[in-house]
Amino acid sequence: MNNNPLILIVEDDNHIKNLISTTLKVNKYSYLLATSGNEAIMLAVSHKPDIILLDLGLPDMDGVEIIKNVREWSNIPIIVISARSDDKDKIEALDFGADDYITKPFSVEELLARIRVATRRLNCMNEKQVESVFKNGDLTIDYSAGCVYLYEKELHLTPIEYKLLCLLSKNIGKVLTHTYITMEIWGTTWESDIASLRVFMTTLRKKIEQNSTESKYIQTHIGIGYRMLRIE
Repeated sequence: MNNNPLILIVEDDNHIKNLISTTLKVNKYSYLLATSGNEAIMLAVSHKPDIILLDLGLPDMDGVEIIKNVREWSNIPIIVISARSDDKDKIEALDFGADDYITKPFSVEELLARIRVATRRLNCMNEKQVESVFKNGDLTIDYSAGCVYLYEKELHLTPIEYKLLCLLSKNIGKVLTHTYITMEIWGTTWESDIASLRVFMTTLRKKIEQNSTESKYIQTHIGIGYRMLRIE
């Protein structure tokens, strides 16, 4: 992929739509516009955008339905931009395959930072990775294939969840601070990043801890950060 990704904006609010499109235009990004769910799916299928910026409250369908539809055939990074701020809404969107979640109102700088992170991830996916396999207890990460297995069954992680797990695994036994993690994942250290980190950790744990009441793999250090525990 080149350094000028094609971005699909899915937004029916004219003010927000104009703000996002103007921001992308000024920063020399190519973009498409959709104001409904059906139009968004049609453009996603026909133009294969590199990134999708998705509002959840659309006139003809909930944005989560678009996430489900796209995830049936593509791993396009999906950044949700929504007025819904409850953790349950964020978790639902992330569980169904969204890669990131920005709450309205948002700053232009934050939006651009999220897009840069998604772009870097896309570029990294196109580069050959060093073959390496990480094992810890019943958890296996195949870095070269980008796959995670638990009890020899593949887990379906979102790109951000996978990146978080890799970061923790490559620093196993070390406590990683909130600031360090958010800088590595998003390239920023805004207060909203900490809130997003908590949500992503919740969804990641649901998948690797197998609904256990105990933290087998990821330990929380309240007010500090997180650590991957070494399983003997």
